[in-house]
Amino acid sequence: MANKKVTNKKATKKKATKKKAPQKDHLFDSILELVRKTSAEIPGDVQKVILEALEREEKNTTAEYAMNIIKANIDLAKKKSQPICQDTGTILFFVNHPVGFNQTAFTKVVHKAVVKATEKGYLRQNSVDSLTGKNETMNIGPGHPDIHFHEHNKKHVEIRLMLKGGGCENVGAQYSLPHTDLGAGRDLDGVRKVILDAVQKAQGKGCGPGVLGVTIGGDRGAGYVNSKEQLLRKLDDTNSHPDLAALEKDIVETSNELGIGPMGFGGKTTLLDCKIGALNRLPASYFVSISYMCWAYRRLGVTLKNDNAIKDWLY
Repeated sequence: MANKKVTNKKATKKKATKKKAPQKDHLFDSILELVRKTSAEIPGDVQKVILEALEREEKNTTAEYAMNIIKANIDLAKKKSQPICQDTGTILFFVNHPVGFNQTAFTKVVHKAVVKATEKGYLRQNSVDSLTGKNETMNIGPGHPDIHFHEHNKKHVEIRLMLKGGGCENVGAQYSLPHTDLGAGRDLDGVRKVILDAVQKAQGKGCGPGVLGVTIGGDRGAGYVNSKEQLLRKLDDTNSHPDLAALEKDIVETSNELGIGPMGFGGKTTLLDCKIGALNRLPASYFVSISYMCWAYRRLGVTLKNDNAIKDWLY
């Protein structure tokens, strides 16, 4: 009996000290799926506005034809799970995370996922060495992908991804007020004048109709970053600042009266939306930074579970 009791104690002790298998971390798979879906699918709030624009154009016009091509492109890319545009764009991650988050480890996983996404064809190899012009790094290099980290008080991680094409990036602009040639002073009327000037100068370039992200104030760098962050907003939201909400609406309505139209072919839809934010500035400076997003508005996001599997889609 004594031997049996000893044996049972040993068995119990062995059972108690048995380690559990480590939980699988799904971060790589989650980022890869986020990249795939962002590249191939337009978010619902954007598609809704595009379809409304199609209905607004006059029948049997070049504008309607252009909007129908855009619609067909959207449908085909989603059906085939292939990039909606041959320019899969600058890869921009915006990550909201809790205290203690390991940014270095996260960045390493993002790089691996971007390489795999490029190998699979979710992304084209668009990132080139600025000095040599060589295109051989599978979208990994200094500043690419571009990852912006923000700490928040929530316990979960939120990842938003934007794929921003080079054509629309080319027609972004930054103005310093006052602007004598445009008669634009340091007020919201002056801001309005320079935004409309940027729309007029774009003339359908950058694959319009598009969406503007605008930031009033900040320094030159912060203004441009924040103008891109405005593009993370949903198109059906309302600016919390009433003056900016009114300006957003006015910019869209006025731009669509210019007759530039889809792809610059003429028509009723030059802009799909405009989102405006404001940052503090120095008294000596008054910048207005404008980021343009093309109709191929690739912006999606996810929240993650504790094991980094996808919990919810944000758009």
